[in-house]
Amino acid sequence: MGFQNQLFIFCTLLLGFLKLADGKTRHYTFNIDSHNMTRLCHTRSVLSVNKQVPGPPLVAREGDRVLIKVKNHVANNVTIHWHGVRQLGTGWADGPAYVTQCPIQTNQSFTYNFTLTGQRGTLLWHAHISWLRSSIYGPIIILPRRNESYPFEKPYKEVPIMFGEWFNADPEAVIAEALQTGGGPNVSDAYTINGLPGPLYNCSSKDTFKLKVKPGKTYLLRLINAALNDELFFSIANHTVTVVEADAVYVKPFSTDSLLITPGQTMNVLLKTKPDFPNSTFLMEAWPYFTGLGTFDNSTVAGILEYQRPTSSNYPSLKKLPPYKPTLPLMNSTAFVTNFTRQLRSLANAKFPANVPQKVDRKFYFTVGLGTMPCPKNTTCQGPNGTKFAASINNMSFVLPSIALLQAHFSGQSNGVYTTDFPANPPVQFNYTGTPPNNTMVTNATKTVQLAYNTSVEVVLQDTTILGAESHSLHLHGFNFFIVGQGFGNYDSNKDPAKFNLVDPVERNTFGVPAGGWAAIRFLADNPGVWFMHCHLDVHTSWGLRMAWVVLDGPQPNQKLPPPPSDLPKC
Repeated sequence: MGFQNQLFIFCTLLLGFLKLADGKTRHYTFNIDSHNMTRLCHTRSVLSVNKQVPGPPLVAREGDRVLIKVKNHVANNVTIHWHGVRQLGTGWADGPAYVTQCPIQTNQSFTYNFTLTGQRGTLLWHAHISWLRSSIYGPIIILPRRNESYPFEKPYKEVPIMFGEWFNADPEAVIAEALQTGGGPNVSDAYTINGLPGPLYNCSSKDTFKLKVKPGKTYLLRLINAALNDELFFSIANHTVTVVEADAVYVKPFSTDSLLITPGQTMNVLLKTKPDFPNSTFLMEAWPYFTGLGTFDNSTVAGILEYQRPTSSNYPSLKKLPPYKPTLPLMNSTAFVTNFTRQLRSLANAKFPANVPQKVDRKFYFTVGLGTMPCPKNTTCQGPNGTKFAASINNMSFVLPSIALLQAHFSGQSNGVYTTDFPANPPVQFNYTGTPPNNTMVTNATKTVQLAYNTSVEVVLQDTTILGAESHSLHLHGFNFFIVGQGFGNYDSNKDPAKFNLVDPVERNTFGVPAGGWAAIRFLADNPGVWFMHCHLDVHTSWGLRMAWVVLDGPQPNQKLPPPPSDLPKC
């Protein structure tokens, strides 16, 4: 199915849902299938949902209950994660494989059942096992309740813009080879906008997303970064946008010519079109923000912003005119990233308060970064100095168990599955952003942090330069968090907290820890269950940059994790 047809279906669905009342139950069926797709003159079998890449939009209103029956028709084991959905009391529906559920096996199905509580805006869904999310992903559109309006100008139209990556090779083979050899995986062959690479790639001019607009109108662009391994800059030539939402939370509006969006993040922006018909088209482009030392895809994806023109001889043919190109930030422009992210602030008003924990019950200091593992005997490894690449939090490279953590927690049979002694501070202290230590080896284990219900938590995430400073896109399942501070160099627990913003910090579920720096987040552990936290650069997750929080039940009946659904997949 072509994306233009998908977009038409999406708009039709959206219009239909706009007319429906609150508190409804929305039913979806997601068929995991495979079909041949051609991009860059290369055809391969692609895993998808309902034979679409991106997959179908999940559209509902705040307060709606959503049931999605996922049927697995492929040889791979599959799970779906509803990225950013709080899953209040529905931890069994969160989706990460071997964390909240065993995967859905071939010819099996599972119905995800959750309610969209206290959230409205743009999120995304994607596969959450190995690298299957390279093609299994789609938008989540949570509309306000019918009697509620946006806290900004009502848009003329709403358009999802999903960034992704295309591999000529099977991504599962790419990561399998990397894990076996210990080296870095091959990079993707193209970035995509709504599944299309665009005219700047060879053999791709016909595979270009076009956004047709009218003059003098306001469009809400729902930006979603579903790319596997890259933070992306985005800009529209000769146009500015106004940022109004981040990760399904309204923010204080601000205008910008370019923006940064990391994997797993979403951002709603208002695009106000020019009052007259311009004699040109405009490219919408994205390319990576890159801070590491390894290889990366330095290509550019482009779509076309085109004004719908009257059928009049007064307007020349746009085909004869070259499109305007935007000026994107430099690929290593950390200064732009810092200035952009610091503009993001919560609305923090009476209707949409910023409930930042003012007091903290437990504090954690987590180093995040790359390291190494020993190469198995009689094996040649392609990592640094003949080792294997690894990644860790507090030097702990997390090993997924063979049964789901949540199942082990709920049944009280965690012995032999996981422990609750994840280090609250780095086991070895050193100059994290200075000269790296001689020993770069990480430890492998399945350790978690256990929290009492309603614990207020502060986590300082510190980048390390062991194998080079690098930005890490950290995602926390089950919660939103407030980014109360960030900076460069090593975090100073004596001086830096005085600079924390406890009034209107941005509230997110995914955030890039600055390269060579730190970020401080706070959240309230008011959601019983087991919740994954990991880097959303999938190569780093595959290397072990991940951990889990175990939140215990509270005293009241509505503060306890309910039993698992009857159709929960078995390992």
